[in-house]
Amino acid sequence: MDYQTLLYKKSEGIATVTFNRPAKLNALNRKVMDELADCIEQISKDDEVKAVILTGAGEKAFIAGADVNELALQTPVQGKDTSLAGQRVLDALENLGKPSIAAVNGYALGGGCELAMAATLRIASDAARFGQPEVKLGIIPGYGGTQRLPRLVGKGRALELILGGEPITAQEAYRIGLVNQVVPAAELIPAAWALAKKIMANAPLAVRFAMEAVNHGLELSQQEGQFLEATLFGLVATTEDMKEGTRAFLEKRPAKFVGK
Repeated sequence: MDYQTLLYKKSEGIATVTFNRPAKLNALNRKVMDELADCIEQISKDDEVKAVILTGAGEKAFIAGADVNELALQTPVQGKDTSLAGQRVLDALENLGKPSIAAVNGYALGGGCELAMAATLRIASDAARFGQPEVKLGIIPGYGGTQRLPRLVGKGRALELILGGEPITAQEAYRIGLVNQVVPAAELIPAAWALAKKIMANAPLAVRFAMEAVNHGLELSQQEGQFLEATLFGLVATTEDMKEGTRAFLEKRPAKFVGK
C-alpha cells in the first residue's frame, strides 16, 4: 500500500504503520486520517496480517497532535464533522479484530494520545510524553479522548490530564496505567515485535473474541458483559483451534493454530 503520509510494510504477519510527517512532528491532518482509514480497512481484509504496530517517523514524535493550521480554519459544523470522522477512524482501529500495538517513540499529544489509546496495547520509549493539551487551544479532545482516557486511567486522573493540559512522562503514564511498558528508545520496536509475536502465538479467533468481550463489555453492566463473554466462549469452543489447543496441551506439545 502506497501513501503520502504513512509508511506501510508487512513482514512475518505483522503490519507496521509509520506516521510519516516528521517535519510536522507527524501531526494529524485530513490527509493522514483519510489514509489511515483506508490502511485500517485494507489490513482488516488481509488474512496474512495477524497484528499491527503503529509508530512515528523521526526521533521526536509519535504524533504531536492535530494540524493546528487546519483546526484554526474550521467552523463549528466543520469541527463537529472532523471530530466524528476522526472518531470513526479510531473506532475502526480499536475494533479491528487484530491486536494493534502503539509503539510511542516521542510526543503523543492530543490526537496522538487519542490514537495510541485506540490501539489494543501501548509501549512507550523512555523519552515519550503523553498529554491532552486541547484546552490550551480553546478546544477539547475530539477523537475520543474524553471517553477512552477515563476508561484507562480513571475519571480523576483523566480530568487532571484533560483540564490541566500538561504532558506527562512515559514513566508517569505507566504508573497510572496509560501504557503497558516503558523501554529504552533503542528497544522500542523490538519490544513491540516481541509482544506482537507473543500474542500471535495464540489462537487468532480466541484473541479476537477476547478483545471483543473486553471492548464491548466495558459498555455493558457486569451481568450483560458476562452474558456476552459466555456467548463468545460458546462460539470459540466450537473452533478447530480449540480442539487443537486442548489436544496440544494434553499431548504436551506446542499448538499449531490455523485461525478456524
